[in-house]
Amino acid sequence: MRSVAATALRGRPPGAPGAPEAGGSPPAAIIHPTREAWDEPVTARVILTFTLPDYRYLCRLVEPAGPVRYVYNCALREGSWDGRPITLTAPALGAPYAVMVLEKLLVLGARMVLALGWCGSLQPGLSIGDLVLPTTTVSTEGTSGHYPLDGQPPDPDPDLSGILRRLLSTSNHRWQEGAVWSTDGFYRETVQQVAAYQAQGVLGVDMEMAALFTVGRFRQTPVAGLLVVSDELSTLKWNPGYRSEPFRRARDQAARLVLAAAAEWDGGHV
Repeated sequence: MRSVAATALRGRPPGAPGAPEAGGSPPAAIIHPTREAWDEPVTARVILTFTLPDYRYLCRLVEPAGPVRYVYNCALREGSWDGRPITLTAPALGAPYAVMVLEKLLVLGARMVLALGWCGSLQPGLSIGDLVLPTTTVSTEGTSGHYPLDGQPPDPDPDLSGILRRLLSTSNHRWQEGAVWSTDGFYRETVQQVAAYQAQGVLGVDMEMAALFTVGRFRQTPVAGLLVVSDELSTLKWNPGYRSEPFRRARDQAARLVLAAAAEWDGGHV
């Protein structure tokens, strides 16, 4: 839920995640995401979330019809916003799980994916209930390295992020844009790590964004995200706020913003 460039691929031994083969091409995968005979398609526009409260709130907004379906135990529902069909899915918590779900969504018909999540603030000027638009990532999660980008940055899709930026600018809600740090170790966000990333100007810490952006680039599909500040680590002590009223109001606002961005996107694909 909650890293400023992906780990360099140079110097990895042959066969290591992301290391090139002898001819210089990325290693060939044995298992590929596929659509099975029992899989139903999803809409072109998908919103991926990591917690059930976010998913349930989005469902109340889009008023989905039909039964719940599942992808790797993630619930799927279809609804609409501003006349555009949208698929909602959750809870894909953590980079490995989120990427498995993302890969499956892409083969089921997703042509853009917006991720709605939470982050911990690393900066004193970023408070619980603020919104963060990730524009680049620092990764210490273990999934991104398996998707070599051939020099591309593990950043969100610029057009999709641009839609979010414009909507945020007219929302009257407190928000910032910048780098986020993605980690697998929720209980190992150490004082040394937080202080180092804070000094680099990294805004917040989550668990999925770096991996999702990397896979979006690798699969050449627009992926972007929006984060709600749920807790604060800038003082090097934990201040949780995910049960607070400012957080709840911000989550509600963020949900409407990602729905509006998804409905506005066309990207020439739909």
